[in-house]
Amino acid sequence: MFGISLLPIIPLREEPNSKSEMVSQLLFGEKYKVLHQQPSWIKIETIDDNYIGWINEKQINLIAENEWNKLMNPIVVMEYPHLKIMVNNVPMYIATGSQIYFKKNFKISGFEFDFENQKIDLSLEQIAKQYLNSPYLWGGKTPWGIDCSGFTQMVFKQKNVSIKRDAFQQAEQGEAVAFLAESKLGDLAFFDNEDGKITHVGILLNNETIIHASGKVRIDQIDNYGIMDADSKKYSHKLRFVKRFNFE
Repeated sequence: MFGISLLPIIPLREEPNSKSEMVSQLLFGEKYKVLHQQPSWIKIETIDDNYIGWINEKQINLIAENEWNKLMNPIVVMEYPHLKIMVNNVPMYIATGSQIYFKKNFKISGFEFDFENQKIDLSLEQIAKQYLNSPYLWGGKTPWGIDCSGFTQMVFKQKNVSIKRDAFQQAEQGEAVAFLAESKLGDLAFFDNEDGKITHVGILLNNETIIHASGKVRIDQIDNYGIMDADSKKYSHKLRFVKRFNFE
């Protein structure tokens, strides 16, 4: 079975329980496969990044295979922080990074969606800086709450580059940059803990500056050791390596 998110945000939980940790979110238009169903909860795998978790049955929207096959080549919403759309003539706001499948309007599952999508052409730096001061939220993917890897994933998504959900997964992608001094805008810097586990990621604005989600989305200085927190004047994260991704 297949599904699509027709709500602005759906929490994706680690376990089938409302008190369980939110590990990620589904934004409007994101598709998923159904892996397992039980009373009140459904286990899914997202199509964009193959992430697995549980969503409440009250928030699911299953679609037929013929509808599923029509949902190709989505438009990624770049209006910040949200885009107003009409759902059966009732307004709804969807977050930047959401997906729409047709240029103006479409019908699916008994709902009619209508919107005016303005063509916005922003640089990666402009997209990233729009999230400045967004609060940190574990599992979040929107300007109203976002975590470090959700931030990098959403910024890249708006430049049509697909990367995995978690920092340690993103660390396995891309091409290694030998030295921080050789890094450039759009490279991802990864940071580890005392056990050598990747725990943090951010986007380099240049080889001395990074934008990342830590408490909030912020800009700090970076050197070969790690991130120098602008507020505490102490190192907050220890640099492990830098990766480069193809934006062509």
